[in-house]
Amino acid sequence: MGVPKFFRYTSERYPCLNELVKQYQIPDFDNMYLDMNGIIHNCSHPDDSNPHFRITEEKIFQDIFHYLSMLFQIIKPKKLFFMAIDGVAPRAKMNQQRGRRFRAAREAEKLEEQAKEKGEILPAEKRFDSNCITPGTVFMARLHEQLRYFVKQKMSTDPLWAKVKVILSGHETPGEGEHKIMDYIRWARSQPDYDPNTRHCLYGLDADLIMLGMCTHEPHFALLREEVKFGKTTQRATSPEETNFYLLHLSLLREYLTQEFIEIKEKLPFEYDIEKIVDDWVLMGFLVGNDFIPNLPNMHISNDALPLLYKTYMTVLPTLDGYINEAGDLNLIRFETFMQELSKIDKEKFQDTYTDLKYFEAKTGRRPNAMERKEYKPNNDETFNVNVEDIKGIRPDDELQALINATEEMYIDDLDDNDEEYEETSDEEANIEMEFILHKKDYYMNKLDYSKVTDEVLADQAEGYVRAIQWNLWYYYKGCPSWCWYYPHHYAPYISDIKGFKDLKIEFELGEPFKPFEQLLAVLPAASKQLLPTPFHDLMTDEDSPIVHYYPVHFETDLNGKRNDWEAVVLIPFIDEANLLSAMAPCYQRLTEEELKRNSHGPMLVYNWTSAILGTSTAPAYFPAIMENHAAELKVWRTELDVPEHQLKRGMLPNANKDLLYPGFPTMRHLKYRTKLSKRQVKVFDQPSRNENMIVIWVGWPHLTRAKVMSVSNEKIRLHHIDQQNNNVDGQPSFSTEENFGNLHKQWIAERSTVIEHNMNRLGIELGTVNILIHAANLKGYKYVIQENCRMVQEPQWCSVPCGYALQAAVWGAAAASAPAPPAAFRTPREAYPPGDRVFLLTHGQYYGCLATYEIYQPGDRVFLLTHGQYYGCLATYEIYQPGDRVFLLTHGQYYGCLATVRCNPHGPFPSLLQSV
Repeated sequence: MGVPKFFRYTSERYPCLNELVKQYQIPDFDNMYLDMNGIIHNCSHPDDSNPHFRITEEKIFQDIFHYLSMLFQIIKPKKLFFMAIDGVAPRAKMNQQRGRRFRAAREAEKLEEQAKEKGEILPAEKRFDSNCITPGTVFMARLHEQLRYFVKQKMSTDPLWAKVKVILSGHETPGEGEHKIMDYIRWARSQPDYDPNTRHCLYGLDADLIMLGMCTHEPHFALLREEVKFGKTTQRATSPEETNFYLLHLSLLREYLTQEFIEIKEKLPFEYDIEKIVDDWVLMGFLVGNDFIPNLPNMHISNDALPLLYKTYMTVLPTLDGYINEAGDLNLIRFETFMQELSKIDKEKFQDTYTDLKYFEAKTGRRPNAMERKEYKPNNDETFNVNVEDIKGIRPDDELQALINATEEMYIDDLDDNDEEYEETSDEEANIEMEFILHKKDYYMNKLDYSKVTDEVLADQAEGYVRAIQWNLWYYYKGCPSWCWYYPHHYAPYISDIKGFKDLKIEFELGEPFKPFEQLLAVLPAASKQLLPTPFHDLMTDEDSPIVHYYPVHFETDLNGKRNDWEAVVLIPFIDEANLLSAMAPCYQRLTEEELKRNSHGPMLVYNWTSAILGTSTAPAYFPAIMENHAAELKVWRTELDVPEHQLKRGMLPNANKDLLYPGFPTMRHLKYRTKLSKRQVKVFDQPSRNENMIVIWVGWPHLTRAKVMSVSNEKIRLHHIDQQNNNVDGQPSFSTEENFGNLHKQWIAERSTVIEHNMNRLGIELGTVNILIHAANLKGYKYVIQENCRMVQEPQWCSVPCGYALQAAVWGAAAASAPAPPAAFRTPREAYPPGDRVFLLTHGQYYGCLATYEIYQPGDRVFLLTHGQYYGCLATYEIYQPGDRVFLLTHGQYYGCLATVRCNPHGPFPSLLQSV
């Protein structure tokens, strides 16, 4: 899940980040990584709202294989394909996993009950329990074996797969999928032969992948994800063929962040470094909450928390002596200064509700009690309204009244303790301060279940939250700092109470990951107990079980200022590790050998293609055996990728080349521009953005693609370029002229409007006045063609229909780091296509588009002719012509059937067929 709403907000604020994947304009990527749990979920339960939906295990595996094949085919990585599935997670993540699985089970049961109440007949087969997508289940063990088979089958039969290293980090290997990928990248960067210009593509649905990718500081990094259509419900396509894919370019995000914080560049008393600002930006993203810590009160993305954080940062940073997040190490003194400035939001938000409190007192003659405050949700960013008639009906019981009385006593105590503080303020200011103190005490008592809020409680809350931030930073930058630590509260403290921590000493015990069955028992509800071995079932349901209280059938949720049910806090008890392990211990002796194996950790698997035949590979259920296996499998354990802290490469590597253009990786560098933030309702997701967008002035890039200029036009005239071979005598390129009048003029005006509107409404780019359009055909790929000298060469292929671009948006003469070199030439087809290559036939007829194996015929071979004409399909003998031989031409065109003399080298690219029919 990552950071709810972060992806949409960031994409809309910086409109050019997301680029629709076009098959002919995909950048070259060296490494591709898959955070695979999203794929598994989409292929196994694509529609949770339909209680009638059923799917077989075979169908799930087939769909997963198909999805993986499609993603590989889209990106075509050159060196590495890394597939990562969630293994056992750190204890810090299990709280979120536990809440999500409890809610999923309850929602599934509720849907089935509603269907039955309507008289609907549900299928007899059991529904797919998505909670089985958890390490250690039978389903995940079977999936792991299926994926091993899939990799071997693809590497043994598909030349594209055979060219890359494939890594499968399955559910047996501890760690979340995306963080296992980050562990690998950190390890790779520490190697002496690492290429700092490696091009990375990471597929996944979690929004925190943006921050993970940014904190690698790799200059060429993009995220691949499906198109998401936002609305009242978030919609995704159910199959890859129906899906539009987008690349989110982190290299461009770095340039947007440069503009976001550019105004403080000259104000800093130390060196301005965008890479270090990126680190601080990652830190600020944690303050709106993620999978490991709850959001701070008043810090909701939907209520503009991120712009507030950025504004606070730009106010505070010039007063500091350095950056706050030092490559994963939290500078506590600077962080405390930042939090003190940010804490002003607590008072400001409370003042928004103060008027309502006064109104309540005027109508009722008293202040709202604890229950009433909870009903109003005063920590919500939206102002609450009070219904006086409803309030009069509330009669708190004795226990609640005692709590209210205790609260009021503490309220009076606070006034006595703070008399000096209020002496010099007005009565109104004093009242606001008093109410604010009471408001926060109510929060801690009602939300965090404290019976009394003391200085020690507040200090513990502050220190606990700061420790959580440091744990997150180390997790993102260095790897898991502790497998056993977790944040022990459902709610975070108020910002204004996070203080006095600058001298805090932060250390964590590394510990060990849970075993798979320990995690299953820690995160699953009793409704999913069948996913565990039978000996553990009673622990979840038996009234005498020492841990049965961890598995409530009924539980509450709390929106806590959020707007959607899926964002609500699931109020279930935290698991005590010692109690859990103690209760499980007697059950292990009743496990089978297969179950004991499932309860163990395993290595990740590294595959490399080998020309040697490694025998026949037996397939698991549903699929045929691999008769000739060419995939060599190597086991690598998690600890082998651990990098000592002193060997970690922090920030962008010094020899990374940021100045050259890498085709397909957009950049703003090549044109002069300025930026501003304004609400322009840019439609990044087919809906007008509700927040500010960063608008780029006088540019029409940054998604630079190679294109061939066909014509240039203004409102009055169009100049059509004439190909090089038709140049004038003096060698200057020639062109034809066409006046824009009548319908042509109307078309030009319409095309200019389209160019301007697309740039503004989709990309957030304000072009200014557009007087000249360039009409250019985009490069769509390369094709082998035969030259007159009998040589095969690669030539660029251009789109047949040119597109219009504003002149000021075109980049001329950009130095491209990986721009295509002069087309590679092959002397013979054998050099272009070695025997055994798989090809698609482009000869017209019944075999058009069929997959074939390229082979070299020998003289005397019997063949069937596929050339069109009277001999099509006839049996012939393959022979080599010698120079001087007289032949009849069978190639289509004006010379079909004509007598000709062979001139080609007999060993050249055209060994011919003697028509012996």
